[in-house]
Amino acid sequence: MYPILLAIHSLIRWLVVISLFVAIVNAFIGWFKNRQFRNKDLAIQRIAVEVAQLQMLIGIILYVISPVVRYFLTHFKEAIKLREIRFFGLEHITMMLTAVILITVGSSVSKKKTNDLEKFKTVAIWYTIAFLIIFSSIPWQFSPLTSRPYFRAFF
Repeated sequence: MYPILLAIHSLIRWLVVISLFVAIVNAFIGWFKNRQFRNKDLAIQRIAVEVAQLQMLIGIILYVISPVVRYFLTHFKEAIKLREIRFFGLEHITMMLTAVILITVGSSVSKKKTNDLEKFKTVAIWYTIAFLIIFSSIPWQFSPLTSRPYFRAFF
């Protein structure tokens, strides 16, 4: 089960990055062009939230069953000094939970705005901050923190 969930989690990260990027671009365009906030804009925003929350759910399940995290928690004094173990045991989950909370709160705050310009502005700011956190906390192949392949196999 762990390898399959890990592969799914790796695949969904692309959906998170793409949906969040689309939502951010859409929000900035709406904000700077002073567009009316339409159902399409709400749908784009909602898709980004739901994909991020799905990824978070899978990530939490992985965190609970991960052998890397198990090692981190049971050998904390030694593991905290090991870059890769610390990244997955502490840093990755902390940053990703923070980002998903920002996305969720940003979406909620924007829905309460009565002005279309404020809705776009709120989404643009909150989602951009979350995107930067997510992008910096994904274990890309080029990451100096720790690296993983761009796509994982399902076996």
